[in-house]
Amino acid sequence: MYLRSLGVYLPKGRMDAEEIARRSGLPPEVVREKLGLLEKPVPGPEDHPAEMAAWAAKEALAKAGLPGEAVDWVVSIVEEHKDYPVWATAPYLALKVGASRAKGLDLNQKCASLIGALEVARGLFATRKEVGVVLVAGGYRNGDLVDYQDPHTRFLYDLAAGGAAAVLTREGPGLKLLGLAHRMDPGLALAVKVPVGGTRAPLTPENLSRYRLRVEDPEGMKRRLDATSIPSFLAVIREALEEAGYTEADLDSLALLHMKRSAHRAVLAGLGLSEERSIYLERFGHLGQLDPLLSLRLAWEKGLLKEGSLVALAAAGVGYFYGAAVLRLEGGLNA
Repeated sequence: MYLRSLGVYLPKGRMDAEEIARRSGLPPEVVREKLGLLEKPVPGPEDHPAEMAAWAAKEALAKAGLPGEAVDWVVSIVEEHKDYPVWATAPYLALKVGASRAKGLDLNQKCASLIGALEVARGLFATRKEVGVVLVAGGYRNGDLVDYQDPHTRFLYDLAAGGAAAVLTREGPGLKLLGLAHRMDPGLALAVKVPVGGTRAPLTPENLSRYRLRVEDPEGMKRRLDATSIPSFLAVIREALEEAGYTEADLDSLALLHMKRSAHRAVLAGLGLSEERSIYLERFGHLGQLDPLLSLRLAWEKGLLKEGSLVALAAAGVGYFYGAAVLRLEGGLNA
């Protein structure tokens, strides 16, 4: 299975570190240096998650030189906070790109959804000989749900907006998938969520202001993540490398989701990689599950990916999910 092409859509609007500092009360230098955020894209009035995913998907298909009719499966990783509640998006994406004969599904592992989508796609190619093209696309704007006055959700101040997509094909050229790895930490199942608006606490006029992302047990979550987060990232990357037949010494590049600057450096150090081997998304913030695709696009544009380059993608999603993929560039990338 090859990742043949990429599409990325970013809204024109931006929120800079000074604005985040003004809203949160943090010093601007803390936003820039500790949170690792210089600016982030924010949505305009038409920038809805499924719509942004569709725009990115059209770009990815065009770069692959494929019409919508060539798509066999659409795997949507559009975020749960989207255009309409209680709504599946794979059919809408198929409609927008003209994939009239495609089958599809929606997949949600929060910010690790891309890695889960790669696993599903690999299974489709392995078990269904008729599948030749899988379109993976997502849109994200969870920045809508950030309360900048809540210090317990400071790690969410980087949440941004955008869309990204990848065309996966049975044959190359592109980034050949060599290994995947996944982990889950059920102990953090309830750690981060919007506490109202579901069946346990239906939305009412009185609790509307609580429709924001919250942390249930801030101290408990911090203790657990301090002990497990970096080791879990390193573990899934190493497991994916092992499946691919490589070690971290063979890695040329790492596409990592946005996290605080010290954590990004810790993952690189754990793999023995210099900071030049990974793009830090300080001008983009966190686009959820789309970060690795954006990072791949930027790495390709900067010339960090050469023929034969071995690249790892790594992500984590609240819940808690961790995932990694290892790919090798064979014959170029339409990014």
